[in-house]
Amino acid sequence: MKFQWLKQMMPRGLYGRGALILLLPIVTIQLVVSIVFIQRHFERVTEQMTGSMLLEIDLLIDAVDEAPDLSAARAEVERLGTPLQMTTDLPAILDETRGDHRKFYDLTGLVVMDVLHQLVRPVRAIDLTDGDRVVLWVSTDKGLMKIDFSRQRASASNPHQLLVLMLVVGLLMTVVAFLFLRNQLKPIRHLALMAEAFGRGQSVPYKISGATEVRSAGAAFLDMRNRIERHIEQRTMMLSAISHDLRTPLTRLRLGLSMLPRDPEDAKDIEDMEMDVAEMGRLIDAFLEFSRNQAQAAAPDDTDIGQLVREAVHYAQRSGRPVILGDCPEAGEVIAKLRGDDIRRALDNLIGNALRYGGQAEIGVTLGEKTIKIAVEDPGPGIAPERREEALRPFTRLDPARNQDLGQGVGLGLSIASDIVRAHGGNLNLRESPSLGGLMAEIVLPR
Repeated sequence: MKFQWLKQMMPRGLYGRGALILLLPIVTIQLVVSIVFIQRHFERVTEQMTGSMLLEIDLLIDAVDEAPDLSAARAEVERLGTPLQMTTDLPAILDETRGDHRKFYDLTGLVVMDVLHQLVRPVRAIDLTDGDRVVLWVSTDKGLMKIDFSRQRASASNPHQLLVLMLVVGLLMTVVAFLFLRNQLKPIRHLALMAEAFGRGQSVPYKISGATEVRSAGAAFLDMRNRIERHIEQRTMMLSAISHDLRTPLTRLRLGLSMLPRDPEDAKDIEDMEMDVAEMGRLIDAFLEFSRNQAQAAAPDDTDIGQLVREAVHYAQRSGRPVILGDCPEAGEVIAKLRGDDIRRALDNLIGNALRYGGQAEIGVTLGEKTIKIAVEDPGPGIAPERREEALRPFTRLDPARNQDLGQGVGLGLSIASDIVRAHGGNLNLRESPSLGGLMAEIVLPR
């Protein structure tokens, strides 16, 4: 808990964290090398080189002070090899208080100025704006004397070039590292996309690539996907065989019941048996529909959301059922990559539930930046919040929230719709209807 604030600042993605792992050492090395090399090496070298110039500066100052006049001082200084320039005023560019001037990136210039001011007492001004020269003005008995000598005699030349070189090389290595990191993370992102697609029911071809660990994860994913597909295929074949085996005796039962004599005393019992046989047929059909939906064999295609919803409402209204169309996009306005028949079946199931338990249904579509929401509302008794998750489970029939006497459902309508929506990467949310007061079943799909 102490480092919770640090976790919130860290990048969420593997790419961002990998980049941070690369950048931190590079930046740290740059700072350490800059501080240690420049402050310790360049400053010490500059102090020693500038200190070696003090003897010559002191010699010039003493020669000028001991000369009887200015002409003699000039002759003595020229004999020493340095032309003497005497002046009365400092240049206007120099600071009036101390008279120092340098370029902002001249790091060793600070050391040169400090050494000269500490050891050469009569220094009035120092000008380092010319990177190749050191110009200083010193006070003598004959007035201000200008001394000009090469910068290479006072400090190591162009220390900022080291910083520029370090920065350029560091940026170059960072770009190379980013390219390698991106290539290493590409197989991981590809594997994640394949797993996400398989979760939506799409069996996309996948080629194993990347580092050894990523290849192992990819091979495990392919093995898992193959086992799941084989399991689904075997279950579908088994259910098809069970369907054939069960429908044959059911057909014989129906035929036998229809051929029984309709005596008034036995008519009621025969009708009850026919109802039981019909109920068994509906149970088998519902179970097979649920299993067929789990197989998810169809491939997603471009689906017109507005047209799909309008057709579902139109079909229900043609059957004489009270279904109302609310807000809905026009045909061709919103196109999404979906399995249209599956979404239509899920929507029909929700409309059927709303009509069975609420007597009427109202359908509306809400478009968000990243989602498409299809809401089916009814004025029925609704479902208690604590039992809404339970209502999405297969073969669940709630009582008294859903009165079983109102229909012959087997508890698969919401489960089938929920599985279809999840296979598309969405969710089926159950909540209270804000307009009708009953249940609102909301299909949330990614755009």
